[in-house]
Amino acid sequence: MKSTFKKSALSVLAVTLSGMAGSIVAQTNDSAQDDTGSDEGLEEIVVVGIRGALTNALVEKRTADNIKEVIQAEDIGKLPDQNLAEVLENVTGIQITRATGVGTGVQIRGTGANRVEVNGVSTVSAGNGRSGISFEDLPASLIASVEVTKVPTAKTIEGSVGGTINLRTLRGLDLSERVLAFRSQSENSDLADATSPRFSGTFGDNWSTSAGDVGFVVSASYSEQDVASFNPRFDRDREVLPGSGRLSEEAYPFLRTQFLDQQLTNQEYETFNYTSSLEFAPGDELRFYLDATFNDQTRAQQSARAFFSGTGSNAVVDNTTNTSFETIDLGTIDGPNGPLVLGEVQAVLTGVLGVGVLPNGGIDSNLRTSGQTGSRETDSSVFALGGEWARDRLEVRAEAAYSKSDSIYPNLTSTIDFINPNGPQPAQGRSLDNGIPAIFDASGRTLQFGIAPGLAETPTTAELLDPANYALRQVGQGLSTNDNTELALRIEGLYDTSDSMPFFSSIEAGIRWNENTALNNDVSARTNFTNATSSFFRPTGELFASVLTPGPDNFNAADGRSLYVPHYLIVDPAIAFNSPNQVLDALNDAILASNALNGVNYATLDVPSTQLAAFFDIEETTTAAYVQGNFDVEAGDTPVRGNIGVRWISTDINSVGNNVVNDVVESQSVSGGSYDFFLPRLNVVVETTDSLLIRGGIARDLRRPNFDTLSTSVAFPGGASSAVRVGNPELEPETVWSYDISAEYYLSNSSFLSLGFFHKERTNLFAIETEFPAEPTGSDGQIERDITPPCEEGGIFNPVADRNVWSSTQGVGICVPIATTFNVSGDTTQTGVEVAFQYDLSQFEDRIGWLSGFGFIGNYTFQETGGSANEYRLANGDANALNDVLGRTDADGSTATLDDDVVRELITLTSLSRNAYNATLYYDGFGVNFRARYTWRSDFRTNQFISFNMPRIVDDRAQLNASVSYAINDNFTVGIEGINLLREDRTQWCVNDNALLCSQGLTDRRLIVGLSGRF
Repeated sequence: MKSTFKKSALSVLAVTLSGMAGSIVAQTNDSAQDDTGSDEGLEEIVVVGIRGALTNALVEKRTADNIKEVIQAEDIGKLPDQNLAEVLENVTGIQITRATGVGTGVQIRGTGANRVEVNGVSTVSAGNGRSGISFEDLPASLIASVEVTKVPTAKTIEGSVGGTINLRTLRGLDLSERVLAFRSQSENSDLADATSPRFSGTFGDNWSTSAGDVGFVVSASYSEQDVASFNPRFDRDREVLPGSGRLSEEAYPFLRTQFLDQQLTNQEYETFNYTSSLEFAPGDELRFYLDATFNDQTRAQQSARAFFSGTGSNAVVDNTTNTSFETIDLGTIDGPNGPLVLGEVQAVLTGVLGVGVLPNGGIDSNLRTSGQTGSRETDSSVFALGGEWARDRLEVRAEAAYSKSDSIYPNLTSTIDFINPNGPQPAQGRSLDNGIPAIFDASGRTLQFGIAPGLAETPTTAELLDPANYALRQVGQGLSTNDNTELALRIEGLYDTSDSMPFFSSIEAGIRWNENTALNNDVSARTNFTNATSSFFRPTGELFASVLTPGPDNFNAADGRSLYVPHYLIVDPAIAFNSPNQVLDALNDAILASNALNGVNYATLDVPSTQLAAFFDIEETTTAAYVQGNFDVEAGDTPVRGNIGVRWISTDINSVGNNVVNDVVESQSVSGGSYDFFLPRLNVVVETTDSLLIRGGIARDLRRPNFDTLSTSVAFPGGASSAVRVGNPELEPETVWSYDISAEYYLSNSSFLSLGFFHKERTNLFAIETEFPAEPTGSDGQIERDITPPCEEGGIFNPVADRNVWSSTQGVGICVPIATTFNVSGDTTQTGVEVAFQYDLSQFEDRIGWLSGFGFIGNYTFQETGGSANEYRLANGDANALNDVLGRTDADGSTATLDDDVVRELITLTSLSRNAYNATLYYDGFGVNFRARYTWRSDFRTNQFISFNMPRIVDDRAQLNASVSYAINDNFTVGIEGINLLREDRTQWCVNDNALLCSQGLTDRRLIVGLSGRF
């Protein structure tokens, strides 16, 4: 299919350029021409509201020389959605991902490797990525329109695989009248049980003076948002084998319960944004402009967890009652020798985990609770100063732009152990915490669990809320920073050659220089009380009760579940975020009081310090030049327009890191590299009739590696389950060839039907490879990873990681997985079909009256991957549990098919849904604006490798949003919007879609009411 598609694309474009294309279909009749209108008629459209925005956007799409999509604001400060990511979900070929129900990630044609610009100026990320400013940092209320370029021209700045998103603000000299507008809204989130304000305002005008014309626009917004999601996680990634001697074994192998995690994630946003544009035109030939955008956002995480750890020890396995099992069809994956049929396995479905005592005195399973305040404070800005000059046939534009993003990541996370007053008690040198029974049920596609009732060890509600029954386990602090900048200078020119060249109507050329910097500092501290000997007399909860609070007791609010942990204590996340010193002082005082009571001398909490090995400072300089010929000719009687050109880029990279020996920087390591690329690009539009357009495009682009993947610096996480990410300075940019063919049929000024085909060939795809340390099992079933450097049997030594369940020797410092990004050999392809339809009944107003206000927008995208890439990932995580279960004889005598007894899975694209659609019904008339949008995307793979070292799969998901507004008069409008009205969840599967259910994300339903005015 790949070669056929490419040949078809090349043939169509070659025939068009050679002037051999004839009239493909006959000219439409006069009435059809009247519907679509001439160019002059299109420019005079004055329709407003939803229909007006759709019509104006369609005009821009129709007249473009390349394939792009446009969304225009329906009024000042009113795009179709509140969130920019959710605005883009309206576009054909775009899907989004959400965090706590809020749109945060955007995939164009199945990839998040895209560019984000503001008025054509590059933005920089808050972290180490390349895509630019986060969509949660800029509100939709500041944006006048959004342009998505799917096929670039030669002058389009490089750096995108899927497309370029340009966020356009208002310009003063474009205004036909003074603008003064405001919007005031209030948002309620049902799971967060919170109501938050949102305000925005815009002023714009232009004046004629003796010195020339002046235009000025300023927009500002302030918003708060409080959202929540409930995230139960249920790991079944350890095995029990027949003949293992375990009391809970069966006659067949099965996957047992391994980890139970009840997490409520709460995100509170406070965002202030400002954007302005000042223009000065001293005459018709010259214009100067100064654009500025500022963003100040605080995203405060105030989350709570209650989780059962130590569930995998043999003492618990022997005291587990598994009451039912389910047969899991793990499906088929792409293996080295073709499709690999994994077959069926048994997995525990319901049961009770009892309390067990290990031979060394350890007691499991443990109930731990945690308060998390991992937050982000970002200040970002985008400036552009430029001028445009035009005389006769020549146009020249020059611009200097500067973008920056400075982020601080304040973090104060604490974990405490519940010391169950019932059952076996901890003993110094043998156990630090003790056991609590758990009941679990994974039936009905619901992961639910809680404290098992009615057992001798079952604690009462009063005991669960008694501070004396808790002890401090771990405190993590952070003030890490990311500072990113881009300085760019460019000059471009266009010369009208319509009278001097037979084919090209104009020639464009330009040169651009930019310098990007990325500075990273990991400022953190971790204090652990995890050793049964040296940490036994850690402070108990009554000594720091002033900062303890009950955890949320409404974990059943999203789905009415019967099993959950409603009663527990945590260190108050609100105090930890708003007054961290209050928490730190209380915990330090508790440590000193415990020292005095027990005659020990434990150190107080560590103070955050710069982790020298994690530092990096990267500077990247790029020079780019392009030349582009624009053509507008006729092939016979058929108008043909478009452009052809090439972009050349040359990049130099300089990366600085620290060489750290014995916690001292002995020297700095400097590495660098350079590369050059030529990026040919061609776009053709054939106007076969006044109503039918055929578009084609061929383009090459590249995607540079993220800054942290280029650095050799190392940051160590606090948990032994987390892989340490190590950069690869030898990474090469990913390159992509794109081929597009589409047909657009315009039924009227506001209605059209389109069908498009695209194919992408991606070379040097970035992928993550994880190396696991050896995980031998001791005689009591305990995993015993190496706890001394240099980890000869795989992985990397993490000196700060809590050993937890990975070693019987408690404490910190252990070999953990190491993850590195590499370039996949061969090419990976994406082939897809896009269908879009837009129609309204306005042309029938004389016949059907008020019903003519109805309209419909719909689109569908199909995508599939392929190519010659043949890199495979070993499914050897979690003590090789998957491989141990597969290939063994099941209860019915069947045997799974394995490849050399080791499961290997082809590394392929993440975030790509095979199918997606979007359907919108709207009404616009008599002062009423109504819109209901239903979106759906099929399952996709993620970059999360929590179980078996295989990517998790997000299940197919739908969402219904709706809004209605009413214009009270010419100045004021009231409205209400509903987001995620059906409160769809975000289900994740392991191994394959609909295979092993891993986790859920139960998200908010949000309602927004507001008043807007325009004068």
